[in-house]
Amino acid sequence: MINANELKAGTLYVVNGAAHIVESVFKQTPSARGAVTLYKVRARNLLTKTKIDQTYRGDDVFQEPNYSRIRLQYLYRSGDFGEFMDTENFEQYQMSVRDIETELNYLTDGLEGISGLVLDERLAGIQLPDVVELNLVECEPSIKGASATSRTKPAKTETGLTVHVPEYMDKGERVRVDTRDGRFLGRA
Repeated sequence: MINANELKAGTLYVVNGAAHIVESVFKQTPSARGAVTLYKVRARNLLTKTKIDQTYRGDDVFQEPNYSRIRLQYLYRSGDFGEFMDTENFEQYQMSVRDIETELNYLTDGLEGISGLVLDERLAGIQLPDVVELNLVECEPSIKGASATSRTKPAKTETGLTVHVPEYMDKGERVRVDTRDGRFLGRA
């Protein structure tokens, strides 16, 4: 069992019989004496991917879903599905491209270090590593004499993601990209 005051981003809990993952929590503390602290929670259903916004009291209690976390490797895209493999027992899982639409910008064949969430023997979600390495396939030509503190230019990666890189970068280079916000971090 988990209390509402213990909810934070990434926490799993059951609402109306369905497993949800918390995306954000806003704590609202009233100024009146004797008033109860409220927690405004935005969560996403793990199976249907729908969002809900709920307000709870700190002493509201929730059940935790029966789930497991596994280490995954992204194998390849097969039509409308992404193929993943458990790195410990080599069991394979599929996820709809619709469900991993934002993550596709960072997934390259053979990518390891992905964390998977298995709910009712079904892969319900993935969490990418914080940093991935991608190849630049399209960008304006580099400018001689451009320094690392100069302006940036847009560049397209092998996955179709557009990142802003320094002007000295050129097509064919490998870069490190933050998966949380899509920022260029440096050369790989």
